[in-house]
Amino acid sequence: MTETDSREEGTDSSKPSADESEKASVLIVDDEPRVCEAFELWLQDAYQVVTATGGEEALSKMDDDIDVVLLDRHMPGLSGDEVLSRIREAGYDCRIAMVTAVDPDFDIVDMPFDHYVSKPVDGDTLQRVVDRLLQIERYGDKLSDLYGVSQKLGTLEAEKTRSELAESEKYTDLVERRDTLRREVDDIVASLDPDEINNLFETMAGPDEWTG
Repeated sequence: MTETDSREEGTDSSKPSADESEKASVLIVDDEPRVCEAFELWLQDAYQVVTATGGEEALSKMDDDIDVVLLDRHMPGLSGDEVLSRIREAGYDCRIAMVTAVDPDFDIVDMPFDHYVSKPVDGDTLQRVVDRLLQIERYGDKLSDLYGVSQKLGTLEAEKTRSELAESEKYTDLVERRDTLRREVDDIVASLDPDEINNLFETMAGPDEWTG
């Protein structure tokens, strides 16, 4: 057997296997290597995982194959908020969850993420978040927008008092945005079969998302 034949018969470890290439790709970004390792351990069986321990490294690893980004906010150098902005400005078609110990404030209303997860987080929760983000992608931009707005509202409502919410113009605008999106997606929901509607309700955190 020639050296060329040997190389052809061998496996190129730098390329994903056929099974791996069919998996959704998740980019984990956190400046704590132990966090990246833990998240990768929890997700690697279901997804193709890429990790980065800084903002610049994360941007260098971004490409059109990334489906979901799990992004820490507080990092030295390029912050998670800046990475989020640059990913959106670059036009990558991916879902982004902020996974962070930073307590959410009204500034999240203007941030273009899809889900906000407060640390500490366990593996089951992390996998549910990734699954939901991948599922909502199936239903188009309007439902993806509604999901993101609903997640922001839920995050703020869990963190802020009623008086703080009532006094916030940003919160009021977000509620109005959610109600507008609900009306706009009524036709989409009406066109789905019962199984798809049930799946959508589960993804959107339950049928209560659709009641006023």
